[in-house]
Amino acid sequence: MNHYKIEQVVPHRKPMILLNRLSNYSEESGCCEVDISSHSPFYDESLNGVASYIGCEYMAQTIAAYAGALAKDKGDEVQIGFLIGTRKYKAYAPVFKNEQTLKVSVTKLYQEESGLSVFECQIHSDETCLAEAKINVFQPQDPMQFIRENQ
Repeated sequence: MNHYKIEQVVPHRKPMILLNRLSNYSEESGCCEVDISSHSPFYDESLNGVASYIGCEYMAQTIAAYAGALAKDKGDEVQIGFLIGTRKYKAYAPVFKNEQTLKVSVTKLYQEESGLSVFECQIHSDETCLAEAKINVFQPQDPMQFIRENQ
């Protein structure tokens, strides 16, 4: 496993990079961390944290970081992908609280040659599961051509 900064593996720009770091990855899974603070995107002072529905985007960006790290390991460029949808997003807490560090883990369940993949995802703080879902993503061979053809 190589150590990449999150900006190297997620094809977003600040302020829309919601993750703080890629902590580990393998051929089948990845894990990123999010430090919740008053500087976090989507931080809500009235909640003293970030609403847990943002967890779906944390999961999607962790999938992007995982895919980006694997691409860089092969000498390829990081490509954009598309969040197709989620099934059964379950949040077990309404808010990701200020000063919590979240561990967002993703495991690839299925991948088609077309670029469609399904991941099982979880968000933990310490040993407590705060959210889980199955996330469907699509990463075409040539994302820019795909965008042009589907405008």
